[in-house]
Amino acid sequence: MEGDKNARAAYGYKRDGKRGKPQIVIGLLTDEAGEPLAVRVFAGTTAAPTTVPTQIAILKQRFAVDEVVCVGDGGMVKAKGQAALTAERSRYITALREPQVRRLLKRDVLQRALFDEQVCAVQADGQRYILRTNGGEARKARQRLNAKLQTLQTLVTARNAQVAASPRCQPAAGLRGLQAWVQRHKLSLLVALGLDHRQSTLTVDTEAPEHALQLAGCYVRETDVPADLLETQTAHDCYKDLAHVEQDLRALKTGLLEVRPIFVRKDTRTRGHVVVCLLAWKLSRALKQRFAATYGTTKDAPHGVTLPDALAALHRLCLLTYPLDATHTLTRLPGPDAQQTRILQALQVSLPSRGACRQA
Repeated sequence: MEGDKNARAAYGYKRDGKRGKPQIVIGLLTDEAGEPLAVRVFAGTTAAPTTVPTQIAILKQRFAVDEVVCVGDGGMVKAKGQAALTAERSRYITALREPQVRRLLKRDVLQRALFDEQVCAVQADGQRYILRTNGGEARKARQRLNAKLQTLQTLVTARNAQVAASPRCQPAAGLRGLQAWVQRHKLSLLVALGLDHRQSTLTVDTEAPEHALQLAGCYVRETDVPADLLETQTAHDCYKDLAHVEQDLRALKTGLLEVRPIFVRKDTRTRGHVVVCLLAWKLSRALKQRFAATYGTTKDAPHGVTLPDALAALHRLCLLTYPLDATHTLTRLPGPDAQQTRILQALQVSLPSRGACRQA
């Protein structure tokens, strides 16, 4: 938000890291294909889980949907969100965070041996836990951890060389800097730093890295939808589709359409601004679908036409005004070039047949 007079603006949790500015919270509701159904504007201090009941009420009241399965990440569908969904007789699919997974392992509800490349389901406590391991992510996590430890060893060696070369160097100051680096890269439980006379020492717990990587690449989805209503693989894939909704929200907020920054003040105008952006996003989705039907996606065809490329090409198509004399001008719409013609054909849009007019 720009300014401080907006009716719903408030200082809250900064998801984008923009400090010093009030904000609003936007809740975007889509169907399983990612098509936007509704959007709501909340005060800037609203916690994400508390917006779930509002969206469920929209589905039940405005769209007359009886059976609802809400797919949300671990930050959206927490204990309060799950209780609200249960009270509305709705179901959910969400993801568990690592501490939650470790607690289930400790209680022997889950076993590490069950995690595999193939999706596996465990029924316990009236819930269904869907397990899977991504081998590629596990290897990346191990490589990142090894790289951090190697970098830390290099920093310790360089600091000790600097202290040895300069008697005026303060070993304690260097140790504090190394400890801050360890804290910043979340290695506090894996390594220990100390001072031996004027030299910094590094000790790595041999078992701690393996414990930290125990769940690398492992995912657990939780759902209360019975298996006879929703297959395990389908439930897993539904959660993966949440990534498309998150991409749409980013495009709506800061990407193609740019909901922010907002300069209006009244509550009605704020909601109107967000609704207009939502309608524009629905239009952009329709344009993308027509491009995909004609040229394919960039995933299938690396040189496929994307929406930003198409808009940039059509932006060059503009009216040209020529002065005829002191009081008259001629306005003409030039013919589109080859690229613009292909785009207009894919969009099924035709230009006006008359492209010239005179004005006094």
